[in-house]
Amino acid sequence: MKDIADPKGLTRRELLSRTMAAGASFVVGGSFVAGADAAWAMETTALKPETMATLIQMARDIYPHDHVGDEYYAVAVKGYDTADAADGVEAGIAALNAVARGKGHADYLSIGWERDRVDILRAMEDSAFFQKVRGGLVTGLYNQKAVWPLFGYEGESYSQGGYIDRGFNDINWL
Repeated sequence: MKDIADPKGLTRRELLSRTMAAGASFVVGGSFVAGADAAWAMETTALKPETMATLIQMARDIYPHDHVGDEYYAVAVKGYDTADAADGVEAGIAALNAVARGKGHADYLSIGWERDRVDILRAMEDSAFFQKVRGGLVTGLYNQKAVWPLFGYEGESYSQGGYIDRGFNDINWL
């Protein structure tokens, strides 16, 4: 059996079987993070894959949208995977995991209930790390054109004559 830490030795079949057996949200190995459904994956360069997986879960818990896939949250936090940001993010995730351990969990990512994870985030919401991630998600998540249709947003309207004649009164998601 091949070692999961060796990304070249992990076949797609092994990836899927380990994901289903573990019931995990993310599969972490080598230098990559993948969705549990194996429909998306991302390579990490400066951050540890476990840190990126925790950051994606944290993003989902800060701005929860059940109809938005994990891959969009991964794109939103990918900007933290740089050499300049890595030390601060690794330290922030370590602090998040320390709070989780203080509440009897192995780490933040292992907490199964969203409510328990949100309680941990509330304990950290005044920290500079939390505020940086939360603030970055506003643009990182909601400025993705691929996400706009999921919220019923058609994009800017100025170039098409404005909103008065183009959907001003047809809002149905509010």
